[in-house]
Amino acid sequence: MWVAVCVLVIPAMSGCGRTRFDEERAFALLEAQCEFGPRAPGTDGHERAAEWLSSTLSELADEVAVQHFVVQSSDREVTLTNIIASFGKDRRERVLLGAHWDTRAVAERDPVAANRGTPILGANDGASGVAVLLETARVISTDPPDVGVDIVLFDGEDGGDEGGMPGWCLGSTYFAAHMGDYCPEYAVVVDMVGDGDLAIPREPNSWGANPDLVERVWAAARRAGSESFEDGFGQAMYDDHVPLILAGVPAVLVIDASYEFWHTIGDTPDKCSAKSLGEVGRALEELLY
Repeated sequence: MWVAVCVLVIPAMSGCGRTRFDEERAFALLEAQCEFGPRAPGTDGHERAAEWLSSTLSELADEVAVQHFVVQSSDREVTLTNIIASFGKDRRERVLLGAHWDTRAVAERDPVAANRGTPILGANDGASGVAVLLETARVISTDPPDVGVDIVLFDGEDGGDEGGMPGWCLGSTYFAAHMGDYCPEYAVVVDMVGDGDLAIPREPNSWGANPDLVERVWAAARRAGSESFEDGFGQAMYDDHVPLILAGVPAVLVIDASYEFWHTIGDTPDKCSAKSLGEVGRALEELLY
């Protein structure tokens, strides 16, 4: 009888002892980013957000590094910043979790023509993925997993023109070109994961390059009870996972690209959901642990 009781109790105690992903805390981190206003490169909001992100991660990570690089934007040069927070520096086996923190400088998809030159707030397209990773950073700092984790917040993801390749994913392209001997086991990029009606299909570029990794992530989501991860396929996306794949890193994109307010001034926190952030955060937690 005593042995049977121990077998039943130990897993429950283990679960209670772990610091779990807090979706409400993640949503507060989404709102905090939006308080800086639009965070397109070259703006005051961009500069202040970079300082806040670096400071926030510095309180949690073993080490925070920044990559500054300069790009040409229309008639001027703009400095972009990747923010890299490392956990478990002594671990040889490493995993990369990524999201872009910049926002779109124009709302070219807005239904009102007069709004289409306006910068977007980027509650979902920018802040949601970062919020998930910041809360994941807190979980990792409290309960380190068996692998080293590098959280990379990419800059300059959202600056291209529709229908053309230049200007997109500048931060991840720079990072991939300057990895040196850094070679994570795999990478998961999260983008637009705060939609109040979240639905995450498999992304074809991820599947084409790394189907086993896609299945690994989706299996973790199922174990975590995250119902937003769908069995079907969505549209192929050129996002921050692609430069990593091209550099030889197995990478997968977690995204809901069906967001109604994508690249419009309606991309505000009221269109987002703490529950959605929790769906993705718990899937990542299950994957890491």
